[in-house]
Amino acid sequence: MNHQATIQAALAGILALGIGATAFGAATGPVTPKANQEKCYGIAKASQNDCGTGKHACAGQGAKTDNDPAEWKYVDKGTCEKVGGKMAAPKA
Repeated sequence: MNHQATIQAALAGILALGIGATAFGAATGPVTPKANQEKCYGIAKASQNDCGTGKHACAGQGAKTDNDPAEWKYVDKGTCEKVGGKMAAPKA
């Protein structure tokens, strides 16, 4: 194997590890709220939700669009409605 091919293979491996870690790493687990935080529905940006809904399992999954009313993020208590969110999930 020549020197350039070795470098390309190494870079491809590093890139694959980064993508795998993003797809299967901590981003897929539930986010633990900090003290004085509460769920706020309808404010999560696409793929930046904190956990699951009836459509998917957990963090970073399923939020296909910004501000999906079924998706939620943790926010400081008392701030959800101030930033345009709702305290309860939409009715099914």
